[in-house]
Amino acid sequence: MLIAFDQAVKYGVSAWLPLHGSVEVTPWFNLVHVLNPGAAFSFLAQAGGWQRYFFTLLGLGVCGLLLFWLWRGVSSRIETLAYIGLIGGAMGNVLDRIRIGAVVDYLDLHWRGWHWPAFNLADVFVIGGAVLLVLASAWLGRSGVTPAPGAST
Repeated sequence: MLIAFDQAVKYGVSAWLPLHGSVEVTPWFNLVHVLNPGAAFSFLAQAGGWQRYFFTLLGLGVCGLLLFWLWRGVSSRIETLAYIGLIGGAMGNVLDRIRIGAVVDYLDLHWRGWHWPAFNLADVFVIGGAVLLVLASAWLGRSGVTPAPGAST
């Protein structure tokens, strides 16, 4: 579901806004249409093309590992949500790399001329999943955290 939602939004942005186009939404937020062939913060964006395959394989490998861990059982519902967010976000960006060779980014936060690098919903899912995973590990074993069905405590 997360992957489909991410891809639908990216398709809508790509169809509605020309590449490198920008629409001001608020004084601190724009919708943009940019392509990122690299990783976070455009890391390795100018690497010559090999990074497309590297990040695709890395994303698939991480997703495979997370799916395996989910299959084996996790400790809490928070951890389950974390893995789902990480997998959904990673696969959303992997599909972009397979389909067009780069990731579609469209969220642009800025303040007084300083712009955070553009990002997308898949990135939000990954960050949200990582935050939930940290919370799950911090709360592991505390009362109030409900174990996932079938998980051992």
